[in-house]
Amino acid sequence: MHPHSQDQIAGTEQVCANRIGMARLAKLAFDGGDLRPLRQELIAKLQDGTAEAGEGLDLSLIVQLLGDKQTGLAIQSEVLKSHQLFRLPCATPNPRLRVLALAAATDMGSNTPIEFLLEPSAVELMVLYVTGDVDLRGPLPDHDVAIVIASDSDDCRDALQTIDEIAPSWPKPLLNPPRRICGLDRDKLHGQLAGIDDLEIPATHVVSRSGLAFVSEDLETFDIVAPDLDFPVIVRPRGSHAGIGLAKIDDAAALARYLAGRGEAEFFVSRFVDYSSADGQFRKYRIVFVDGQPIACHMAIAERWDIWYLNAGMSDSAAKRLEEETFMATFDIGFGRRHRSALSEVAGRLGLDYFTIDCAETKSGSLLIFEADNTAVVHNMDIPDVFPYKPPQMRKVFDAFLAMLERRVASAKERAA
Repeated sequence: MHPHSQDQIAGTEQVCANRIGMARLAKLAFDGGDLRPLRQELIAKLQDGTAEAGEGLDLSLIVQLLGDKQTGLAIQSEVLKSHQLFRLPCATPNPRLRVLALAAATDMGSNTPIEFLLEPSAVELMVLYVTGDVDLRGPLPDHDVAIVIASDSDDCRDALQTIDEIAPSWPKPLLNPPRRICGLDRDKLHGQLAGIDDLEIPATHVVSRSGLAFVSEDLETFDIVAPDLDFPVIVRPRGSHAGIGLAKIDDAAALARYLAGRGEAEFFVSRFVDYSSADGQFRKYRIVFVDGQPIACHMAIAERWDIWYLNAGMSDSAAKRLEEETFMATFDIGFGRRHRSALSEVAGRLGLDYFTIDCAETKSGSLLIFEADNTAVVHNMDIPDVFPYKPPQMRKVFDAFLAMLERRVASAKERAA
């Protein structure tokens, strides 16, 4: 790394290391581009000592995008030992707003991918990784508004605690306070949202590997481990993302087979809810909340219950895309109106400035929530020729996010006047 990368945030001058960032690299990968030549170029610069800090962090991301999470995290760890502040590309040399995002040293899926939300705007985005070398009580990078983008995962807890300790005296508006983010973990979310009318959210239990083995080998029931559970259940490793290790387990024998193929120590377990529609298809929705207001993000339709957008075959079905387009176009008078009260209560209880929920509708018409988090990918990467209705909808989300930031800044200036 170059010598200037040793500047620390606690010093009198903060040096932002420029980088390509998630939005551009992920878009390249999403479009089928080959990241390997850039990976080799950055590795060569790292090896001969000419790599800048931003290039090192980009290399970490590229390696993760290519499927090697552990090596990517190792590279990131080395970079963050000497440099923690980064600047992402801005559409103009004279930004209308300066945003400071507070991140944790974790994998690429555990910080809010805020770049997607701000990439097309005239906003300067700086990302500060809150590690043990960062003193938030010292001089901070000059900014108009800050937002916490670390998630509720275990490896973000130290960063969230560090931010939380200084949050009451933060000099500028601070969005998504850490204490609110900590309530999003699957085993806590049910307690936050339980009792809302016309909303269903199955309780999620943290069960050790030995506890599940006990069920599979001796009990054949969850009575002792989790009294309100019964087969079928949904099981996933604690801390997993993107459906890794997710399975529907119908009986004790299936649970034993599942454990035989997994090595994790703890699991999330919840009851299975059949949310299929009358036509046998499953419909799963992602809703974005910006300043308390819900906005449609996407709708996935498939014959399988374990559905997310990339496995639903949306690009292969004009009928599915038409239904998604209709969902978006009629959200305010359709889905959003049907569940207006429940959605409003969710926003109020979680108290976050920005978050998403993945949800569905039960057979009785209630809102069924699977998860809520602040790190879901909300993007405009889909091919416009195939999804012509997506860019206007994503523009609506991005505009709402920017408007929220500007309102917070304006309100802070009014109070200070």
